[in-house]
Amino acid sequence: MPEPESDTKLSASAERMIRKVGSTQDRMVRARGEKNSFWNSIAVLGVVGWSVALPTLIGVAAGLWIDRHWPSRFSWTLMLLVAGLILGCANAWLHVKGHQS
Repeated sequence: MPEPESDTKLSASAERMIRKVGSTQDRMVRARGEKNSFWNSIAVLGVVGWSVALPTLIGVAAGLWIDRHWPSRFSWTLMLLVAGLILGCANAWLHVKGHQS
């Protein structure tokens, strides 16, 4: 069923707003389609790097604090560094896996 024609005219500012929203929507649709762009790759690389580095550094800081306050035969710094590295790598792998789909 065809839509009835409207006798109302839009003001010039409303038409400009509609054109601007339309162009913004077109730009967003094009950006979603560009999955392998250079900047997208750089952004993923940065997120992956931080998702590995941050848990590793937190593990080292916690390990140093534990070693200073409760000395033992075992190095908590080394153990928590490895734990943070494993956690960070798992986090990065999940992020990349989710980004690919």
